[in-house]
Amino acid sequence: MDLRDKLALVTGGGDGIGREIALQLQAAGANVIVTGRSAEKLQAMAGLGFGTIAGDLSTGAGVDAVVNGVAGKPLALLVNNAGVGAMDYAVDDATTLAIAETCLHTNLDAPIALCTRLLPTLKAQGEAAIVNVTSGLAIAPCGSGAVYCATKAGLRAYTQALRYVLKDSNVRIIEALPPVVATNMTARRDGKKMTAHDCAAEIVRGIRAGKTEINVGMVKILQLVHSISPALARQIMIKF
Repeated sequence: MDLRDKLALVTGGGDGIGREIALQLQAAGANVIVTGRSAEKLQAMAGLGFGTIAGDLSTGAGVDAVVNGVAGKPLALLVNNAGVGAMDYAVDDATTLAIAETCLHTNLDAPIALCTRLLPTLKAQGEAAIVNVTSGLAIAPCGSGAVYCATKAGLRAYTQALRYVLKDSNVRIIEALPPVVATNMTARRDGKKMTAHDCAAEIVRGIRAGKTEINVGMVKILQLVHSISPALARQIMIKF
């Protein structure tokens, strides 16, 4: 995809992977709008030349704000990157269900809603794409993040089905599957992490190269293991 002068929308673009994707899309010549919940972070992005839309994608009002914010604009690239973890969700504690609901709304409901509501605009462009950022955990889940893994697996299935439905359209459907990346979400997790800059670089290269599935970093190895033995991939990742 030629990104020059394309209008792109990056959800969760105020920090982490989203911020790096936005910066690298901008460097490739795209005009970029970012969304987020933090007024301070959005102000910082505006200072770097980005359009901004404030919206909490765990709510219907937040989705409405994003859709209304790009209404009438020639949107050609939608990057559904915004996501939250559910690290404090306890599978046997009903008082933590609100955490699960926030994760479900942000990671799964919002991307589906944005795809559905923005597809007419994307179809009106000569060349367009949707990038749904899932996770290596969409391939094989880990025991420490049941709800998070479920949202990413759900988004992966939705993305694959949407790609088939739109196979004859001008809108390319892309899935990006990052590994563990050094962001605020993973700050409590030990171990080796990919930088957000390097993760975003692989995603943007994949967009430009016309890929439909972008396996980032160590996810390439996970995909290989899964292709040989899905059971082995699950056995490895469930303890992660």
